[in-house]
Amino acid sequence: MQKCFSLFYVFAKIGLFTLGGGYAMLPLMEQELVDKRKWLTRADFLDTVALAQAAPGIMAANVAILVGYRRARTWGSICAISGAVLPSFVIILLIAVFFRAYQDNPIVNRLFKGIRPAVVALIAVPVFRLAKTANIGWKTVWIPVAVALLVWLLNVSPVYIILVAGIGGYWYAARRESK
Repeated sequence: MQKCFSLFYVFAKIGLFTLGGGYAMLPLMEQELVDKRKWLTRADFLDTVALAQAAPGIMAANVAILVGYRRARTWGSICAISGAVLPSFVIILLIAVFFRAYQDNPIVNRLFKGIRPAVVALIAVPVFRLAKTANIGWKTVWIPVAVALLVWLLNVSPVYIILVAGIGGYWYAARRESK
């Protein structure tokens, strides 16, 4: 029961104090799960994020489910996902109720415009940390750049990129083992 409460508390705290969605949650998740609680190593965190991204659904929720399951099986997943989703649900519900009255307010508009650059920075930090953990260096940096350009400029579906990357990774590892 203690593990479930801890999972709920950690993910509720992450969900409550993160603006910008799943990727903006990554620095807080990394700090809580790897640095502070030591529930995961950096490599495990990277693998968990990669698996969460590949699975259907909300990435942050998938991370919560995977970490919860690892810590306390089914009940751990339930507690972690509840903690991750509940703050956002309540906040969105409150915004929906009150935003209509204030949506044209210039102060509210300025606040949202001020939050945007901060959210971009919060997303950029985990990208660089994950790249470092994934051993992306000067020799391999072309891969994420090429993928970003394929998605952005040519509108290639990320599904195809994930499939090609998975097949390529399997082929590369099999070829390397045979040598």
